[in-house]
Amino acid sequence: MLRIKAQPLLQTHRSCWPLVLQRGHRQASIKHVCLLSERRRQGLLYPFSGLVEHLSSQDNQAEFNIFHPSLEELRQAETLFTPSSKHVIDYSTSAVRMDHVPILKQPEVCFMGRSNVGKSSLIRALFSLAPEVDVRVSKTPGHTKKLNFFTVGKAFTLVDMPGYGHMAPRDFVEMVEPYLQERQNLVRTFLLVDGGAGLQKADLVAVEMCEEFNLPFVLVVTKIDRTRQGALLDLLLQLRDFIKNQTSTCFPQPFLVSSVQFSGIYLLRCFIAHVTGNVQLTTKQL
Repeated sequence: MLRIKAQPLLQTHRSCWPLVLQRGHRQASIKHVCLLSERRRQGLLYPFSGLVEHLSSQDNQAEFNIFHPSLEELRQAETLFTPSSKHVIDYSTSAVRMDHVPILKQPEVCFMGRSNVGKSSLIRALFSLAPEVDVRVSKTPGHTKKLNFFTVGKAFTLVDMPGYGHMAPRDFVEMVEPYLQERQNLVRTFLLVDGGAGLQKADLVAVEMCEEFNLPFVLVVTKIDRTRQGALLDLLLQLRDFIKNQTSTCFPQPFLVSSVQFSGIYLLRCFIAHVTGNVQLTTKQL
């Protein structure tokens, strides 16, 4: 059972933050990225490409490209994150107990992480094509006190979890554990790791929880724009070995993201679309 305090990170109620306007990032859409140089484009769409030249001959780069969709498949996934009159993307509700959780049939993914890991910024970047969905990014950790549900049309639901750490809600365990254990339509848990800090003790406890509950999860390395390439590659190699030797339900490829530069956002959107059954890839993926 999880025995740590958690660190909440963001509050995401559109009605609560009418003055917080989310402006579209100039690289929110792939069509703008495709106007960039080849090297820059590849770095944004497939962040690991910038680290290949630093790999030693003993390292297999294929281990970091297990999930490698085509440009067309990235575009297909992007349409799910683009709202329309028939495909509404919006904040749905919040819950502090399982009897408050909405009854939804579509696939669900949830995002977890320590305080200040960049969870709020990442969720805002994922939803940057839906500017009516406001995600408040706070400089002070400790804002997410509930499970926040965002519905993406009828395709899937994204759940923002309270963060874990010393700023966590007092009832974090009572709130999070039942959700993770009982939510039947939960298809993937995204566990965020700070690129500059690596796996911390609290992260290891969260990993143990996912393993204990037999939950499919994936590690997402955030803030890669703040991390030197050498240090980032070292962390990736450490995570590869950690996943291989100490986990059984973790996807073998860590994902790299920067919510500032938008690196990896398109790939992560596509992975979410894939695991929720909304995008079928032409090449076989794990």
